[in-house]
Amino acid sequence: MPHPVQRRWYPIVLAVAALVLMPLSVLLLSWHEVDQQIWTHLWQTQMTRLIGNTLTLVLGVGLGVTLLGVSLAWLTSLCEFPGRRWLDWALMLPFAIPAYVLAFVFVGLLDFAGPVQTLLREWFGSGFRLPRVRSTGGVIIVLVLVFYPYVYLLARGAFLAQGKGLMEAARALGQSPWQAFWRVALPMARPAIGAGLALAIMETLADFGAVSVFNFDTFTTAIYKTWYSFYSLTSATQLASLLLLAVALVLYGERRARGAARPANERPRGKALYHLHGWKAFAASAWCGLVFACAFVIPLLQLLVWFWQRGRFDLDERYAGLILHTLYLGGMAALITVSVAMLLAFARRQAPTRGMRIGVALGNLGYALPGSVLAVAIMLAFSFLDRELVIPLSSALGGAGKPLLLGSLAALLVAYLIRFMAVAFGPLETSLARIRPSLPEASRSLGVGGFGLFFRVYLPLLLPGTLSAALLVFVDVLKEMPATLLMRPFGWDTLSVRVFEMTSEGEWARASLPALTLVLVGLLPVILLIRRSARRVG
Repeated sequence: MPHPVQRRWYPIVLAVAALVLMPLSVLLLSWHEVDQQIWTHLWQTQMTRLIGNTLTLVLGVGLGVTLLGVSLAWLTSLCEFPGRRWLDWALMLPFAIPAYVLAFVFVGLLDFAGPVQTLLREWFGSGFRLPRVRSTGGVIIVLVLVFYPYVYLLARGAFLAQGKGLMEAARALGQSPWQAFWRVALPMARPAIGAGLALAIMETLADFGAVSVFNFDTFTTAIYKTWYSFYSLTSATQLASLLLLAVALVLYGERRARGAARPANERPRGKALYHLHGWKAFAASAWCGLVFACAFVIPLLQLLVWFWQRGRFDLDERYAGLILHTLYLGGMAALITVSVAMLLAFARRQAPTRGMRIGVALGNLGYALPGSVLAVAIMLAFSFLDRELVIPLSSALGGAGKPLLLGSLAALLVAYLIRFMAVAFGPLETSLARIRPSLPEASRSLGVGGFGLFFRVYLPLLLPGTLSAALLVFVDVLKEMPATLLMRPFGWDTLSVRVFEMTSEGEWARASLPALTLVLVGLLPVILLIRRSARRVG
């Protein structure tokens, strides 16, 4: 039975868990009423294509990020070749580029009227033509280049953690480097690779901006069209529940594939094991450099070119408003999310019971919910509250009797809170775990307790983790497109919404200004991640 001091944390954790479970409940309850006309239309005209496109995208991106991430991680963590030291951290920089930004850059570059094909036609004749970039292969390549860092980062850490002894033992038993990789290193890194793959697939299922640029219909685009074309929030919610089912299957598959595997307990290795020479060294440098160029250098340079050609002329009062809206939403969401995540972290530390662990786990479940799923679920829930509670209460008190929750900033901030709770909770939990219990106990013995203990002892020690959590949430909110696009109040456009509007009209150059701003801001947490990774290895 929990101690009385522990029980006071339960209402907080239960409230957060209930908030996260609200969209899940709305998704399940949405099936009590089905619009036969809309669903008949969807089944006859779109459903087969939606399922086929989504499965193709998941399989293609899953295979691509695994091949790319594992090969790059193996080369940079175990091999020595020209450029390895800077490519080791540079290959993480594509984290900073949102998928929809890389998508419109590739379409703008490689489309029939783009600069690449125009130049090739001048060289090889007017009949020369590259394969269509707006294709299934095109969208898969773009998403692979955006999401491979998930696998790369975790696989790289797993390979480095295996130590030197295991690989030397395999070599002593007559295994070649290639055989040692397949029989020793890869099986031991499987849990980390599986976790990175699951993250990449979930991001693929949740993506809206990139598939919209490529006119590639998936469940996320169908949710948006059902809401805005058919004006049916209920049908959009039902589609969202099917997408959530796919995410749940991915998570279940990752857990089963991970099994009971445990990480190696050897001392992390910071030096390469294999020194490549000749054509092998050249091939390794060329492969890593090609991926880095395609995923980061070329898109960034093209954005700068477009910005100078056209984007800089959009620097006016309207753009200042976009920046202010974006920064305000990011700052408010970071403040609220980090505050609630800190409460969860303290609750788990102060009351380490099974019920508390379950409640905290439910509170962090929101990261598995795509932004489009959250948007439709929260809007349906707030619409019900407005209709059944807010409007009658307002009318009874002599008010205007208008909905207050639907289409409000509060609804959007709730979506951000649910979506990015796990992003903030991770750094805070890690920082809190480093504080020895003896330190607050000594403070209490000296008469420092309550809020004084938090502000004078805990907060200074938690400050690095708190700033990291706030920065990660801030940048994730800036890049979040589906929830912002669907739920923003009237007149509250942001940089991501501006990118969507411009790319929908084919205005690649005008989309460069907000896109470049998002990329530059996104570099902050990536640099932080690189520095932390370097410290762990060292």
